[in-house]
This record gives sequence, structure tokens and C-alpha cells, in this order.
Amino acid sequence: MEITAFNFTLSESFLIASSLTLLSLSLALLTLRSKSPKSKLSVHSSTSAASTSKTRTCRCCCSCIGEIGSDNSKDSVTAEKYVNGVGAAEDMVVDKQTGASMMEQLVPEITTHALSYLDYPSLCRLSMTNSLMRKAANDDNAWKALYHKDFTLEQGSVTPVIGWKAYYAVTRAIVNVNTEFFNIIRERSLQAMSQLWLNSDYVKCTHASGENFSGYNAVIQSWQFAFNWEQGLDLQVRDVRARVLTDMAWVTMKMYVVEMDTGPFNVTNVFEFHDGRWYMVHHHSSVMIIDAEVDQQIVHA
Repeated sequence: MEITAFNFTLSESFLIASSLTLLSLSLALLTLRSKSPKSKLSVHSSTSAASTSKTRTCRCCCSCIGEIGSDNSKDSVTAEKYVNGVGAAEDMVVDKQTGASMMEQLVPEITTHALSYLDYPSLCRLSMTNSLMRKAANDDNAWKALYHKDFTLEQGSVTPVIGWKAYYAVTRAIVNVNTEFFNIIRERSLQAMSQLWLNSDYVKCTHASGENFSGYNAVIQSWQFAFNWEQGLDLQVRDVRARVLTDMAWVTMKMYVVEMDTGPFNVTNVFEFHDGRWYMVHHHSSVMIIDAEVDQQIVHA
């Protein structure tokens, strides 16, 4: 009985050990099977993530085809710049630099000729666009050409000390004041005429009648008499030529009166600059004698 019990115990222990061994092997196999797909999946996912990071497609609204991080790296960088609004600004800078270089490469004579087609307001507006246009619009040759176009060619040999741009501006101011003088005559405004003349004892006025007046009060009274006696006149002013010297300027012109059959009047106006504005100090008007009238006067003499 003792031997049988001992054998039973040994066989039982062997069975238990075998069972535990098989169970351990089964668990090991299950563990290996469960780990191998995960590792493959992780490797695949990491690979796909890497590939995704390398081949991330640009989804911007522009027409670029490149993929960010791929071999077309230049296209991808450009796409990102346009998405962030940087590319457009850089292109504008490139365009400006290109335009600037083109302007700088132009022959000065061509630039001057091109700017000569602009009028006074346009040239002033052009000078306020950018530094390059300001340099071109402030060129003395451009303002000299504009001066000769708007005023007279008589001063082609003159080189103004203040430059042609400033000289043009001063000449335009004088011409405007001279135009105002004739508008005052048309409107017969004694108050405006009083403000136009310099209040000084050396001012002089010679009317077309030949009467000469000296001193501010006498000059203004002569205009009062002229406005009371004459009706509104249709005046036409032509051949206006101005000359400016620092704080003094004079304007010569021909004046035509439509209501009169006589020839044109030769008119000279002199202005002085005081307290920031131009005042009239001298006016001279005389009838221009034509050749037929000269011949007639010689015959009668």
C-alpha cells in the first residue's frame, strides 16, 4: 500500500508539472502573437506618419502643386508664404525694386521728355508717391520744360538761383495775381482793387487814356472813377510773359477790348512781395499803334 501511494504521488506531480509547462508555453505563444501585430502596426504607423510629414500636401487656394517637405521644397515654401501673406509682400518688394531699377536705367533725356507731358498738378502728385518718383519729379530739367510749355521760351538761357521748380511756382503765383487783376476790372470791385495794390506813396498807375496817377490814394480814386464811368468790359488777355526777381516781378501782355474797334493795348504790371503775398505797385496801359495808323499820322503831319 505504501508503494502504490508513492507512485500515485509521483504521477500526480508529473501531471501537474506538465500541465503548468504547457500552460506557460500557451501563454508565451499567445503573448508573442499579440505583440507581433502591434509592433508591425506601430512600425507602419510611424512609417506612415513619417511619410505623411514628408508628403503633406498643400491645401491652399493658390495653384501650387508642390508638396510640403517633398522634393519640391521650393514650391512648398512658396505656398506656405502665400498662405501666411508673406509671399505677396515679397513680390511687391521685388516689383518695386524692378521698377526702380528700370527708372534708374532710363536715359535722363527720356525721363525728362516723358515727364514733360504732365501738367503742374500731376507732376506735384507724382513727387509724393515714392522717393524715386520724387527724385524724378524734382528734376530741374523737367520743371524747365514745363515752364517753357506753360509760360514762355524767352528765359531759356536763364538759370534761376532757386531752381526751376521753385521758379515755376513763383511765376505761376504771379500769373494768378495778374489774372485776378483783370477779373477785378471785369467785376468793377473797388474793394478788391484796393486790396490788390500796395498801400505806399510810390505806386503808380497810367491808364489807357494817358492819365498818370501816383500814390496809393490817387491810384484807388482813379479806379473808382473808371468803374463808375465804364460799364462791364469784355477783356481778352494774350501773350502773357512774366519775369521774377526775388521779391519783385513784372508781367507784360496784350489786352483786347471786344467792345472797342481800336487795336490791342500794351499792358505792363509790376508786383512786389510783402508780408507773404504779392502786391501791385505799377500799372501801365497804352493803345498799340498799328502800321496803318502810323502811316495816317505821318500823312496828316
